[in-house]
Amino acid sequence: MMFGRLLRRLGLEVYVGRLLDVTVALQYVDLASREDVYFTCRALLVHRHEDLAIFDAAFDAFWQTHDPHGPRHRLGDLAAGSGDDGLAEPPSARKTNQSSRTSTQSSADHTADASGAGVVRTWSDADVIAAKDFGDFTAEEISVAQSALSRLVWTPGERRTRHWVAGRGSRIDLRRALARSVRTGGDVVKLPRRRRRTRPRPIVLLCDVSGSMERYSRMLLHFVHAIGRRHKRVEAFLFATQLTRITTHLRRPRLDEAVAAVSRSVPDWSGGTRIGESLRIFHQRWARVVSHGGPVVLLVSDGWDRGDPSVLREQVARLQRSCARLIWLNPLIGTVDYAPLTRGLVAALPFVDDFLPARTLTNLADLAVHLNMLTTPPRRRR
Repeated sequence: MMFGRLLRRLGLEVYVGRLLDVTVALQYVDLASREDVYFTCRALLVHRHEDLAIFDAAFDAFWQTHDPHGPRHRLGDLAAGSGDDGLAEPPSARKTNQSSRTSTQSSADHTADASGAGVVRTWSDADVIAAKDFGDFTAEEISVAQSALSRLVWTPGERRTRHWVAGRGSRIDLRRALARSVRTGGDVVKLPRRRRRTRPRPIVLLCDVSGSMERYSRMLLHFVHAIGRRHKRVEAFLFATQLTRITTHLRRPRLDEAVAAVSRSVPDWSGGTRIGESLRIFHQRWARVVSHGGPVVLLVSDGWDRGDPSVLREQVARLQRSCARLIWLNPLIGTVDYAPLTRGLVAALPFVDDFLPARTLTNLADLAVHLNMLTTPPRRRR
């Protein structure tokens, strides 16, 4: 991921899908061979001949094993256009002419000035605050984070439907075969096949906006709005002591309008926390409407619950049975001396498929990659 950010900062068109292809391809080469890794990455990440010199310089600088400061130090220096001090130029880059070196430097300089007026922010602009806690963000940093979140891709896998379509499948399509036989006098010349139609899985968001989550509430809304804009099938709910559906508010194109509408519709903002009771309401009123299609459910909460732990355990278990995957996002994971020892979390975690952090931009970027790599649901725990 860091190497992909570096290439994007230097002007190369590197998408999340390409990085996933690299991850798969590297499983079939010798990782101990620098040459094999180099050509695998270059074949999948470089699309233009003029980008070869930039890629060579970035690959050599990023993967230097003798660098005492590690790849993070090299990432910052090279992407900021810090010059050639201490950077060993790769063999392919030494053979390039002076114009190639000039184009490499100009690309780095152009990226370094990307934070100026009139330039659209990218995820690379958020590298400085990528590991900063959401609760410590300033207004300007929230704006940068908003732009970065809007560029993440959320693709939580696909599911097979009951409908059949023409394609290379294991089943013979007798209806099409008989229809075609009319043209050949009743003789079946070719056996067409069919396969199950696939659909992208929906996403259901259940976000805690109680008093203990107040530091993260604003960034949570940006996160929910970003997913709603990038993924078509999203259902979102906020809860504290009661549950509120905000799906229609997220369809507003402007973030400030969506946030204002959500603020007016949630009556218990920064109130107490009753996760179990809120999930019970979800199952009674909304589960049949939004849980069809095997959704991926994202439950965002710090786990502080004032209700009965047995109720929370029962409702979380029921929620897991009704979805393809249940992911609990906790903004406290990664903080000093944190451990999931509250009564509610102890009761609920046995029925959670993934327990992941949601405290920084890096956490959310990792979540996007995790969702994009989902294939089949894990084995259910009863």
